[in-house]
Amino acid sequence: MEWLISSGQVSYPDAVAFMEARVADIRDGNEDELVWLLEHPPLYTAGTSAKTGDLLEARFPVYKTGRGGEYTYHGPGQRVVYVMLDLKKRQSAPDIKKYVWQLEEWTIRSLAALGVQGERRDGRVGIWVGEKEAKIAAIGVRVRRWVSYHGIAINVNPDLTHFSGIVPCGIRDYGVTSLTEVSGGKAAMDQVDGALKACWAGVFEDEGFSAAA
Repeated sequence: MEWLISSGQVSYPDAVAFMEARVADIRDGNEDELVWLLEHPPLYTAGTSAKTGDLLEARFPVYKTGRGGEYTYHGPGQRVVYVMLDLKKRQSAPDIKKYVWQLEEWTIRSLAALGVQGERRDGRVGIWVGEKEAKIAAIGVRVRRWVSYHGIAINVNPDLTHFSGIVPCGIRDYGVTSLTEVSGGKAAMDQVDGALKACWAGVFEDEGFSAAA
């Protein structure tokens, strides 16, 4: 299991090319599993369920992508977490729903370590906070031959106005927020990374841990 933190901003096409190569190597037993932490320059991505009408204004480059979900935004101040795991080795019976539940749980525990209560919402993808019912983290995954990639995007301190060019994840009735906004101060990216690392084992490495039925 390897952790990689990229400095600077990684272009989306370069990130996808890297993930696809790494996924193939993991499946063939040539590379270790990987959690990759990075930031992208401002851009929008369209998942496999994206609706044309949810792209309101192409303010930034738009990329079609094979991950699940609809439109989302990536940009500076957002911690993107690409998770490449061999689900066939990790699960006795590979279960994508369980894996997504684990990504959600990992995000919730990491936010809790930073003093923020993140929650699931029935019928809505992602992690939500507060009475404002605002999304703080988006989740979208792809699995190839039972190796996962893509993953999570946590809003640490991005420019939230950049989300206005899309209907994030196809949900019109609720907004987006960030760690900086909900905590009342500037959130540090290295603190987020530390929380993610600290909370990983309790969800993904604990043999006694399983998703709720």
